[in-house]
Amino acid sequence: MSMTYRTASTALVAVLALASMPAMARHAQPATPANKPGKTQSEAPKAPPEDQIIAVINGQILTQRDVNNRAKLFVLSTGLPVSPDVMARMRVQIIHQLVEERLKTQEILKRHINIEPEQIAAAISNIESRNGMPKNALRNRLASDGVSLTTLIDQIRVQIGWMQVLREEMGGAGRITATQITQREQALQSEQGRAQYMMSEIFVPVPDPRHDETELAFTKTIINQLREGAPFPIVAAQFSQAQSALDGGSMGWVQEDNLDPQVVNVVRQMPIGAISNPIQVAGGFIIATVQAKRVVGKQMGTMVALRQAFFPFDTPLNPQNPTDQQKAALQRASAAEQSIHSCEALEALNKSLGEKRPSDPGTQVLERLAPQMRSILEPLPANHVSRPLVSTDGIALLMVCSRQQKNLAQQTPSEIADQLMNERVEQASRQLQRDLQRRAVIEMRPAAKAVFN
Repeated sequence: MSMTYRTASTALVAVLALASMPAMARHAQPATPANKPGKTQSEAPKAPPEDQIIAVINGQILTQRDVNNRAKLFVLSTGLPVSPDVMARMRVQIIHQLVEERLKTQEILKRHINIEPEQIAAAISNIESRNGMPKNALRNRLASDGVSLTTLIDQIRVQIGWMQVLREEMGGAGRITATQITQREQALQSEQGRAQYMMSEIFVPVPDPRHDETELAFTKTIINQLREGAPFPIVAAQFSQAQSALDGGSMGWVQEDNLDPQVVNVVRQMPIGAISNPIQVAGGFIIATVQAKRVVGKQMGTMVALRQAFFPFDTPLNPQNPTDQQKAALQRASAAEQSIHSCEALEALNKSLGEKRPSDPGTQVLERLAPQMRSILEPLPANHVSRPLVSTDGIALLMVCSRQQKNLAQQTPSEIADQLMNERVEQASRQLQRDLQRRAVIEMRPAAKAVFN
């Protein structure tokens, strides 16, 4: 397993798909015994009360309501109908995950780390802005699907707080020196010509390697969901116990030396985009997917610097019956397409429109863009505005400011420093989690034991 760290601001991928999720998928039936095929409502077992205690972790209770809310968030975020049998198997891992979060929360409180409401509000606002959602839209979306906002807030609070715990735990080890960067650069030079993989992972821990049947069954269930179309980043953010879960399981580019031998044997043979079978490693199981492969030291790509302007709609677009405001926005966008001839002018236009989307979306690697976006930008000459791109919430204009060929396999000192830090943070997190589990007093109540059985 690679040891990867990402900032908490990118940890919220589990709900980033909410804005574009089809209504039918978002309203998938929650998995309860009453929904099982072949049973009438009168025959179905009565659902357990939501205040039923599932576990007590160092004196802190975990209730059926906590488990139900997390299960609802998972169903909502994957966008797939989840059968009752599948959800029943997932509940075991949901309980394990919530127990881990309770332990992390207790450690955050023990160290008197305070997560300000403004930090959580900023994280939620970041989700909304990245999805082009108006303020409070996420709160309303969760409420309409019967998911408590507290469920999301609790996840955000733990993610932000745990990062602060790890920074304290590492102390001086959190600094990367110039000598260490140079050593890693030399190591990379010695690997010229060897394989490198752009990968994502989901790590399912196994507390007792002598009895891994439950975790193996859960891992297989997750794999089936992924192969049916559940987004890998969302599932990873929900269930992976690696630090890479904070970035939807993304590990970035990794060399074979940074992977477990069992993982290397699999990814060498995997087609791009495939989902692996369970890979048993020390401490648990890994589910891997590979987005790209390259040779260390060589991968040419086209870097494009972009600007955009966005004309927001007051209401969601009905293509069969656009409003007067939407017609006017299209007319303004069409006029701008003809009159604007520089990135500076397009940026100024976007600011005049309220900058609902950032004027500078950042430099992009053309070859890694979605096919539809690539087909728009690839033939677009520099300093020419694209055709108006209409979506349900507004109209975008794009412009390529510059193109540059770059060897993407050459890591900068800053990227190497990030990679070294990622490895250290992962090690610190694993060690501290093991220590917390070893010292904890965890009482699983009969309701939880029934789920495990």
